[in-house]
Amino acid sequence: MPKKRKSRGRHKGGKGKEDIVQCDECGALIPRSKAVKITKRYSPIDPQLAKELRSKGSIIPTYEVTKYLCINCAIFRGIIKVRAEEERKKKTPLS
Repeated sequence: MPKKRKSRGRHKGGKGKEDIVQCDECGALIPRSKAVKITKRYSPIDPQLAKELRSKGSIIPTYEVTKYLCINCAIFRGIIKVRAEEERKKKTPLS
């Protein structure tokens, strides 16, 4: 079978085996380099209440939440887009 991509869709290069992570949506086990990593800021306080508290001078904590998604879930949620074949194979100069 011909392979679709030279890297087989991963970023590891020739480094051997790597850690496996679990997709936070479907639970699939995927290599860390193949997963799509999403980091979002999260505040446990309601946005309207937080706005009022900030105006009075209080400091409201926000937390960073990191999620790993498999390619299927990332495409389904619209985080990454499917590109045309010509776009995938374009070589861009490094500098």
